Amino acid sequence: MLDRRSFIGTGALGLAGVLAPRMAFAKAATDRRFVFIIQRGAADGLHIVAPVGDPAYAAARGAFAEDFATAPKLDATFALHPALGAVNRLYGQKQALFAHAIASPYRDRSHFDGQNVLETGGASAYQVRDGWLNRMLGLVSPDEAKAIAISATMPMALRGPHEVSSYASAALPQASDDLMQRVSMLYAGDSQLHALWSDALATRSLTGDMAADNGKNAAATGALAAKLLAPANGARIAMIETGGWDTHTGQRGRLAAQLKGLDGMIGALQSGLGPVWADTMVLVATEFGRTVAVNGTGGTDHGTGTAVMLLGGAVKGGRVLADWPGLATSALYENRDLKPTMQLDALIAGATASHFGIEGDRAMAALFPGGRGGKAVTGLA
Repeated sequence: MLDRRSFIGTGALGLAGVLAPRMAFAKAATDRRFVFIIQRGAADGLHIVAPVGDPAYAAARGAFAEDFATAPKLDATFALHPALGAVNRLYGQKQALFAHAIASPYRDRSHFDGQNVLETGGASAYQVRDGWLNRMLGLVSPDEAKAIAISATMPMALRGPHEVSSYASAALPQASDDLMQRVSMLYAGDSQLHALWSDALATRSLTGDMAADNGKNAAATGALAAKLLAPANGARIAMIETGGWDTHTGQRGRLAAQLKGLDGMIGALQSGLGPVWADTMVLVATEFGRTVAVNGTGGTDHGTGTAVMLLGGAVKGGRVLADWPGLATSALYENRDLKPTMQLDALIAGATASHFGIEGDRAMAALFPGGRGGKAVTGLA
């Protein structure tokens, strides 16, 4: 039987431990990169990192368990969805870490409200007006406070007082060189517009011909992000939006396709970053999980606890962190959901603090001002 008081995984970490004091402020700038990939729609963590060693798992998940019959085992309890081949290789290289039975403070299962809590770092929806990723820009060194959103609109997590860029592929045809030159001449006499236009041209140059395919292919989005992050004068922090994780029907096929796309995105990001990958951390998180039981249309409904990924050469991976509550009916949250036993805000604060050399308490207070308190998870990078 599983012991929910024991952490599962090599070198298990205590949530109660304060991050060892390292520096009151961020270290001098290095080649560190940080990427936040949001899974909009509530990704089913139980169908991504499956607790196959839980005695109640097979009966609780029914046909879903068939997807893990030959899936790669992460440890004695958990297996990884077979669509995540590149992520599994990173796990074998100790560059992937999974946290399970995790959730933000939000409990009411609304996508809009849940995403707002995830992105703002508040204890409830619309409590905080800016995003935790934007606030993080005030904690890192000025050279590292260069962020970009790979999105048509600015995500809530990056909104706030610190300047942030955005980039998304255009549906319109590529502008001719002649038109670009004419616009440059038009803006030449305006100091503000000239600076903004020059930055836009520099970003366009970095992306090359990738933009036309960006919206059609998750791997292309990963490659695009790498082009924006890899240069020494490029962005250091990025956010990528992914959708389609709301699997109320036909989950097995739909989630497999979603995960294949995510896997391609991660692989392209790693390949495109080259040597910079060694100093990169990628956070993959969703607003909440899904029900343990499968519904009548082969899907799952809005739930609570889920799984989160940390990936990259800067991650102390090869582990699953879980104070596992179990899937027996008596152990479920409100008799239907995976019970969260780890705070998502504590994990994010610990990950960013470890990665950028920030004091854990300072990161927790700045990124999650309306949260439930607690201590940042230690030793993630």
